[in-house]
Amino acid sequence: MIDQINHSPAPCSPAPFDFRAIDGVVLDMDGVLWRSAEILPGVPDFFLFLRARGIPFVLATNNSSRNVQEYVARASSLGIPVGDEQVVTSGQVTAEELARSYLRGTPIYVIGSESLANLLTEHGYVVDPGHARVVVVGLDVKFTYEKLRTAGRLILAGAEFIGTNGDRTLPMPDGLAPGNGSILAAIQAMTGCAPRLMGKPEAAMFHAALKRLKTPPERTLMIGDRLDTDIAGAQRAGLRAALVLSGVSGAGDVGSIVPDAVYDDLGALYTAWKSQQAPGQPM
Repeated sequence: MIDQINHSPAPCSPAPFDFRAIDGVVLDMDGVLWRSAEILPGVPDFFLFLRARGIPFVLATNNSSRNVQEYVARASSLGIPVGDEQVVTSGQVTAEELARSYLRGTPIYVIGSESLANLLTEHGYVVDPGHARVVVVGLDVKFTYEKLRTAGRLILAGAEFIGTNGDRTLPMPDGLAPGNGSILAAIQAMTGCAPRLMGKPEAAMFHAALKRLKTPPERTLMIGDRLDTDIAGAQRAGLRAALVLSGVSGAGDVGSIVPDAVYDDLGALYTAWKSQQAPGQPM
């Protein structure tokens, strides 16, 4: 059922989402907390509310262009009290999956940010385009034809093709921008090979978040702005899922993927949750 869609009338009057059944929260970042440099409505107040109620949270992002410490610094600058253990990135999940599949010292080729390359080398992998057994692709705003050619040739020669995430677009203040999925599509068009994805909607990201929260999936709420990654992935992993309309997906996109609740933004969700506050509980 859908709760609070303000952009278009709902076909019925569903019951409000019951926040009293939630013990932990997973939040996406881009499109939920911020759009580029723009902080979105209700963000600091929502986290103060969670802290007052003793509800744990984790920030989980498909964007692999920054490392955990960079995300902690960004969140802290916006008044979000967060530590390293409360951030899960698709880059982290990729590094952990490589560790399960490949020995340290395995040569790899990385398309992505310097932070992603550093993360993988810190885990013991060697960036070696001449002998790479794995091609790892994350968001790269400096993606070039030469990088496409190198990755394609390696994959055609037998290297495994791994994508940190498949988001086709990113929300920006002036509209959508190409995401990592657009880069993956170019490489797939050259090679005919589909990447093995690590971030949402794949289960690994949600399992990592739940491990940190120590809450059961059915009592954990995922808050995201993308139906195809945040909402679909959370529901497959057994979590409840709320869509906010401050990022990529709009109310008109709700169809085959139906969130448990829909709100204009995190501020609207916070207002709805606060309204269910029992008398005498901290606000």
